[in-house]
Amino acid sequence: MNLLNQLRSLPKSNLIFIALWVLTMILLPIVGWTWGEAALIRGMSVGVLMQGIAVLAILASAWSWRKTITSFAIVGVLSYFAEFIGSKTGFPFGAYHYTNVLQPQLGGVPLLIPLAWMMMLPPAWAVARSLLPEGEGLGMRVKYSLLSALAFTAWDLFLDPQMVGWGFWEWEIPGQYFGIPFVNYFGWILVSALLTLAVNPKDLPLLPLTLVYALTWFLQTIGQGVFWGQPGPAAFGFVGMGVFVFLAFKSQLTHRQ
Repeated sequence: MNLLNQLRSLPKSNLIFIALWVLTMILLPIVGWTWGEAALIRGMSVGVLMQGIAVLAILASAWSWRKTITSFAIVGVLSYFAEFIGSKTGFPFGAYHYTNVLQPQLGGVPLLIPLAWMMMLPPAWAVARSLLPEGEGLGMRVKYSLLSALAFTAWDLFLDPQMVGWGFWEWEIPGQYFGIPFVNYFGWILVSALLTLAVNPKDLPLLPLTLVYALTWFLQTIGQGVFWGQPGPAAFGFVGMGVFVFLAFKSQLTHRQ
């Protein structure tokens, strides 16, 4: 079965929610040009919400709603506390703080941030699961969690320079990667690996989640490379996420033949 036929076989609800999210992201530059920066920021928040809804709907189509909401709660609560501790202490991401641009906030952390973790962690889980078989034992779980963390952190090659450029958060001492300190990526790997260990996801709907990962890669590459004036992060993110996109789709197509 080729990729197009596999996509056609997906539940229609998955495709509808993915399409609505993609449409929202395509409209972002138009929103910014037409109504200005404030509308662009609101549109970006809507984009995060739409991607989060799409991911939750995809998970719920394969899992029960109870399992889906439980996983969301684990990721949401633990990622919030990681961001709260990180912004107050500098561990594990480095010394940074959120500005007042993203609202509402709780304890100085925008409530949109935990949703952003949830909207991309399951796609990273699916990418990693495409490359590693499910297996029992702590060793396999750790290996899977680390691979998921690398797939997830590859997204931040795009994200952090863009969000800092838009003034959503600031670093006390700008770092080596387009103003982002390298320790930030250590923090992303550590926290996302621990979150994956905590959820221990199984029986993932691989194709639709991998599609979300691939579309994020494509949209971020075009957005930052063409519309947001950040060709450097666009190039590095294109390569970083692109490796996982290529390997995941190659693996899924091979296993379905």
